[in-house]
Amino acid sequence: MMRPFAVLCLLAPPALADTPQIMGMAATSTGAAWQIDVTLAHPDTGWDHYADGWRIEDSAGTVLATRTLTHPHVNEQPFTRGLTVAEPLPTRIFVRVSCNVDGWAESAAPFDLQP
Repeated sequence: MMRPFAVLCLLAPPALADTPQIMGMAATSTGAAWQIDVTLAHPDTGWDHYADGWRIEDSAGTVLATRTLTHPHVNEQPFTRGLTVAEPLPTRIFVRVSCNVDGWAESAAPFDLQP
């Protein structure tokens, strides 16, 4: 039985203009795993500068899963990509974004999962 849960989040503008922004997130529990979908916006210019990933962390900063973005999304903004993560996950996860020029963002956005 699938139980969908969606959380949309608009975050304050990032400190660096080129840091990817998290525009929204949806999480669906299948009972055995979570499907996590993250919507990002980033001013991709091509292979020289693009959003190259996001990862799920716990409250201690331990990386639980990583979604690598393997190409620029110049003409697709914002864009959504997903990741399936085996349970268990904590009820609060944190999503941290990255671009191939600036690396991982200093802060991670919290998201609450509903069991």
